[in-house]
Amino acid sequence: MRFTSERRLDDGVVAREFTLGEIPGTLWTPQSDGPVPLVLMAHNNGMSKAEPRLVARAVHTAAAGYAVASVDAAGCGDRPRSAADERARAELRRALRDGEPADEAFEALVGPLVENAAPEWLTTLDALLELPGIGGPVGYSGWMALGIRLAAADPRIAAAGFFAGGFVPRAQREQAPRVRVPLLLLLQWDDEGNPRRRALDLFDAFGSEEKTLHANMGGHTGTPWFEVEDGDRFFGRHLR
Repeated sequence: MRFTSERRLDDGVVAREFTLGEIPGTLWTPQSDGPVPLVLMAHNNGMSKAEPRLVARAVHTAAAGYAVASVDAAGCGDRPRSAADERARAELRRALRDGEPADEAFEALVGPLVENAAPEWLTTLDALLELPGIGGPVGYSGWMALGIRLAAADPRIAAAGFFAGGFVPRAQREQAPRVRVPLLLLLQWDDEGNPRRRALDLFDAFGSEEKTLHANMGGHTGTPWFEVEDGDRFFGRHLR
């Protein structure tokens, strides 16, 4: 892991850009006298780690006493998209435009995105946990499909906050019962891209003994800011 820049923000959080092989990332860390827990903050569908909504969440969580990391996995941010990804995106747009069933188009796009992103996130997690000032346990926040994939397979993840947005592939729906960590699921009740019934069925399917559902009115990008604050309290219960 090679750090390429460092900025000290007004609230005492330090933001450092890094590269790990081909993976670009950002690490936000608070002022602290000892090791702090780590939160992986993931995004999807081509979004950049520099997206203002994600950065605002990351800085707020870091200021609450956590190291927060985000990376642009393959196909996200400025990283090139494969020809297969572009064909899948075009087919999805066509199906939605023409009012056709879109499940298979979603599957063709999102399934490979998850499988390509997971190894890069795990490689990043390995490197982050070797840094001074970062200790376990580890939390996950963000893209639900990737979070299911990671939480079902990696015992280092001790708690997860999922945003119920976008399509969750069949493979991750099948993995949901293997997610047994404490779980906070955020659901936008009127999310135009995430059928409500599927999100509720997934909530039932998770194997966690402690799981909480927060449902708010509004569309996909309308998650209220107070949910960020509640998320920090959720991690405070399980990562400290």
